[in-house]
Amino acid sequence: MYERKLPVELECGLHLFMEVINGKWKINLIWCIYKGIKRPGELHRQIPKASRRLLDTQLKQLVAQGIIVKTIFEQKPLKVEYELTAFGETLIPVIVVTAQWGETHRQILEPLLQSTTTTVK
Repeated sequence: MYERKLPVELECGLHLFMEVINGKWKINLIWCIYKGIKRPGELHRQIPKASRRLLDTQLKQLVAQGIIVKTIFEQKPLKVEYELTAFGETLIPVIVVTAQWGETHRQILEPLLQSTTTTVK
């Protein structure tokens, strides 16, 4: 199991926020669930670049943080659904503003990010 090497910093609201969304796919998961995608298989199809294991790990973290709730339906085959809590829904305006910032600055950011992600030969 992963053991954290650095302690969690909780003295600043920004650190608290970053601790919650820290994870490559967490914002995508929150957004997909907000948009109505609730089943694990559907989430994986929406985020195909992420491994199933990583998505499951990040879903568990979001459940533990109170952002989403997991409902298990006792039936055959077993059915699992996720949905945002009222607390989790408070992240939606932050995600929307962040996405708008990215779109507004796309012409500046895309060339910069492409030049930093290409490998040097």
